[in-house]
Amino acid sequence: MRSVTYSMVVSLDGYIVGPDGSFDWTAPDKEVFDLATDEVRGAGVHLLGRRLYETMLYWETADQHPSLDFSTREFAAIWKALPKVVFSTTLSAVRGNARLASGGLAEEIERLRAEPGEGDIAIGGATLAAEAAELDLIDEYRARVYPVLLGGGIPFFPQRKRRVDLDLVENRALGSHVLYLRYRVAR
Repeated sequence: MRSVTYSMVVSLDGYIVGPDGSFDWTAPDKEVFDLATDEVRGAGVHLLGRRLYETMLYWETADQHPSLDFSTREFAAIWKALPKVVFSTTLSAVRGNARLASGGLAEEIERLRAEPGEGDIAIGGATLAAEAAELDLIDEYRARVYPVLLGGGIPFFPQRKRRVDLDLVENRALGSHVLYLRYRVAR
């Protein structure tokens, strides 16, 4: 069965954006960027909320910019080809290899898990991930922890009403003093 993964950059104090909504502190070095590319390459489908979908629209045409280096164009090409499901109550249409979700999050994940296919079901966006976590649908948490304290903002981990035990799958130090942590939900 395909795993559901939630992967984001996060500050040491647990936020994916600061109190003002900025994420300028997340600029990746080559090693961090290559890790993100490998994660996208390992996904079979990506589930996104509206805000993350709109942020990631940049990548739909980035591979057409010859001034970008190879690894950036490679990420753009992989992202562009990746099927995406967008959860939004305000969008009436989406672009590229994306479709609007036709059902609720649990229904979409159940359907995607039942379909034949390779790669993880990746979730992006704190609101969507919080809903998936509340429904106990996330199998793996992946965090690229940046050495910064933001003091507030949107949290990486949703507030939960129950304990969730995790098993460490991988940890490593990356460039720019970023730590990569990968945990599987203990079931």
